[in-house]
Amino acid sequence: MSDLAAALDVVGARWALLIVERMLEGPQRSCDLQRDLGVPTNMLATRLRELEAAGVLTRLPLRHNTRAYALTDRGLALRDAIAALGRWGDEES
Repeated sequence: MSDLAAALDVVGARWALLIVERMLEGPQRSCDLQRDLGVPTNMLATRLRELEAAGVLTRLPLRHNTRAYALTDRGLALRDAIAALGRWGDEES
């Protein structure tokens, strides 16, 4: 598998990069991600589990059974790639 294919295996699924982009602003509660991105709840839960398993984000302990997530160093390393994709998308509009 190529390096690009390996990266896409982790963050190439629908919603994954949008979740990471939103989390670049800081830790996020899952309910806030769902509201802000409009991602279906079941899809968000799946992507959060996948990104956590891949070491891109980590779950933070909160009270009252609320879940929050923060990017790990591996997740933060995606900042430049996400910015580059954003610039590329802006050029096409």
